[in-house]
Amino acid sequence: MDDATAGVWIRAAHLGRKIKVEKGATIYRQGELGFTFYFLLSGRIQVSIFQSDGTEFMLEMMGPWAMFGESPAMDGLPRIATAIAAERSELIEFDIRVITGAIPSNPELAISLMRIVAIKQRILASRIQYLALPKPEMRIGELLGRLAELYGEKREDGTLIPIPLTHEQIAAMTGATRVTVTRALKRLTTLGAIELRQRRIWVLDPSKLFG
Repeated sequence: MDDATAGVWIRAAHLGRKIKVEKGATIYRQGELGFTFYFLLSGRIQVSIFQSDGTEFMLEMMGPWAMFGESPAMDGLPRIATAIAAERSELIEFDIRVITGAIPSNPELAISLMRIVAIKQRILASRIQYLALPKPEMRIGELLGRLAELYGEKREDGTLIPIPLTHEQIAAMTGATRVTVTRALKRLTTLGAIELRQRRIWVLDPSKLFG
């Protein structure tokens, strides 16, 4: 989320309530009904869909200034995913009924929500494009490129993805196996696309992520 969009929700903090959650805490569960949605101030939130057999597909790892849970809050339908704190996090919890009531005097709230939905649609379209590819290596490259673009910390020697990702998490986000992830990361390292430093992934050359 860009500074202008995030600023709308930071200024609207008085319309919600700040909460702190510990690592492993569940923010909401798949299938629940609820009017609340969340703006992440600090920490990381993992959003996943669980199949009936318990299989997990990780939709996203949310970083600071991300919003999540807004769609079911607006349409009134059950939540399609579960949100769990991947580390200690601070959030602002908003109630869509309060926000709806505040929109007439704060139209930027509605504009910001539309912008957020549009951004997520664009990200989803990109993910669908790569998830449809038969080669899991390209799906993994797409994920790393997107995380670097959304949350990356640009340095002189590359872009740090600050999110601590395990091979299992990358596999869950790309529909690959852990073994495939390990092989893909080694290959990307050999190509000079990425580098692993202290359990963090650095993107050195985005153009090689799909090579």
